[in-house]
Amino acid sequence: MAAATGLSSAAVSYALRGLQVPEQTQERVRAAARDLGYAANPVARALAGGRSGTVSVLCASLEDLWQQRMAVALSVALLAEGRYAMVSEASGDPQREARLVRELRDRQVDGVVAFPLDPTGGYWAELAASTPVVTVGDALPGAPGSGQVLFDNASGIASGLSHLALLGHQDVVLLTPSLPRTPGRPADALALDHARELGQRLQLVACPASVAAAADVVAPLLAAGGPTAFFCLSDSMAYGVYLAAQRLGVAIAADVSVLGYDDHQMSVLVAPPLTTFTWDVEGIVRSAVDQLVTAMDRLDDDVVEVSAPVTFAPTLVTRGSTAAPH
Repeated sequence: MAAATGLSSAAVSYALRGLQVPEQTQERVRAAARDLGYAANPVARALAGGRSGTVSVLCASLEDLWQQRMAVALSVALLAEGRYAMVSEASGDPQREARLVRELRDRQVDGVVAFPLDPTGGYWAELAASTPVVTVGDALPGAPGSGQVLFDNASGIASGLSHLALLGHQDVVLLTPSLPRTPGRPADALALDHARELGQRLQLVACPASVAAAADVVAPLLAAGGPTAFFCLSDSMAYGVYLAAQRLGVAIAADVSVLGYDDHQMSVLVAPPLTTFTWDVEGIVRSAVDQLVTAMDRLDDDVVEVSAPVTFAPTLVTRGSTAAPH
């Protein structure tokens, strides 16, 4: 390859990896490689450089449609940086999350972007001790050196509950992905505190992100005729409320209000359109990728400056799924 292109072996290597040489030189080397029948060997490259270019995107649950969207966006953004995403998910099970995190530590992937199910799990510190980690959503208190793209759930939950209170809803169910075994998610405590301030009766109900499974959780609550509103910490859960309501002959907005949390693209297509929150998805993805790539590029530095946390706040988008209770 060096003889065919008139370049040094080092320049050829850099060109094949898309590093440190002009785009024209990269294309010339790739063309020569195609003509000569060469292909880059990623395994050999990883062994030689100690890096595979592989980043794990670890989701709490891919049944959550918003996390699916984020995994795709992160994969695209990482590829633009020459990194390759390996997507996995905990299926809403903290024990599975712990096992996956330890497997990633043992496989020595180059970095991890995580949507943690249980942020307080001790396994995060084990991973962050050897691998750059960026958490999206909640902080990892046991791994303070990790990158952090945080969600301002305090403002989101306060805004959502206040919106329902202004409409007159005093009996509200909060559908949350948290379980008794995942106490580290602060959103639940924030919701209870704010509901008390508003004089609302708030019931926390653990709920899967799957639309069908969420419908099964919601159906008995609707049948009992208790809550006048559901605040769902995932639009996927909100679609489950729609499904359960349809099966029971309950009218959304007229009989029960529904509030989502992440403005999935399907939320304008359901009837009535879902009141929910919009997020700066592009900014979240860019911040996570920038923090992770910077940390991976500095792995060999003796001293590494920890990136400052970046916080994103949601914005309420009022549509037709919330109304005053009868």
